[in-house]
Amino acid sequence: MAKIVLDQQSVEFAVYGGAVLGCGGGGWLEDGLQIGRLALEIGLPELLTADELADEDVLVAVSLVGAPGAKERFVKPMYYAKALELLRRQLPQPIKGITTNENGAGTTVNGWFQAAVSGLPVIDCPCNGRAHPTGLMGSLNLSEQVGYVSYQAAVGGKGERYIELCIAGALDKAASLVRQASVEAGGLVAVARNPVTAGYARQNGAPGAVQQAMAVGEALLSHRGEAAIAAVVAKLGGEVVTTGRITAFSMETTGGFDVGKVLIEDKYELSFWNEYMTLELNGERMATFPDLIMTLDAKTARPMVSASIEQGQEVAVIMAPQENLILSTTMKNKKLLQPIETIVGKPILQFIYP
Repeated sequence: MAKIVLDQQSVEFAVYGGAVLGCGGGGWLEDGLQIGRLALEIGLPELLTADELADEDVLVAVSLVGAPGAKERFVKPMYYAKALELLRRQLPQPIKGITTNENGAGTTVNGWFQAAVSGLPVIDCPCNGRAHPTGLMGSLNLSEQVGYVSYQAAVGGKGERYIELCIAGALDKAASLVRQASVEAGGLVAVARNPVTAGYARQNGAPGAVQQAMAVGEALLSHRGEAAIAAVVAKLGGEVVTTGRITAFSMETTGGFDVGKVLIEDKYELSFWNEYMTLELNGERMATFPDLIMTLDAKTARPMVSASIEQGQEVAVIMAPQENLILSTTMKNKKLLQPIETIVGKPILQFIYP
């Protein structure tokens, strides 16, 4: 049982460690640092462990939905708080805490600004301990709960693209509409969604994953260059797969997602659907989502999301087995993982369920 008052060091550790656990997605370092620091300027957000709450207390998840690479994305800090307030008005029960949907440079600190504005605590029980592409993957297996009504609110865009959306309905339909709203808003929306009890969140989420991100971030920022990369893989029980030059890169932003491939030294291929999905050496599979696959700048160790990759960059590719991550029950749901195969055009399930 613990209560952590968040500070500037917490922000940096969470954002940089979250970037590693973002596995190529999860937002941008600059955005995470900005929103985390802003939260501390306006309040004193607190991080509570999941056991601080009663089983029946209601939690809601906050997230960013969309394509990090979209050129017209626009989400102001107050959009985060506005989405939470729009959702609060829909719910028949009071909200007792806020969780993030996943770890990532921008997403690990999701909820910190809302907590500073609202006075609600952030609960260290993300919907997943690594980043993932679809809303359903971050929905605590609620897709398996017959009759569950998903309440969601989304805010994003500017000018003629500005959107506020409130919806209640079947989980898949609500998630699809929010994803479409992100496209209409220019690529990204701030979202609050899916009320659940704390008891349910503990059973299906990733309790302790925010603190894992902070530990990874501390390892990264306590060293420099190659030593920082080594510290990160040691903390995660992973390995450095290769260090080399990006010889080819392709990306298409479609349907609210960034989809593409990275080739390193003409030998190592990474496919991504926002997050890295597969890692192969000359066509032989080395790691498969939800394993951690991540790129870092080979010289500075700065985490590099998939949408920031450019041909000619020198990168280090790291991986860690999924067993060393804190993952949601959704990461074992075949129905939710099946679409990856269609999107990236590679077999997935046979490597997860051999």
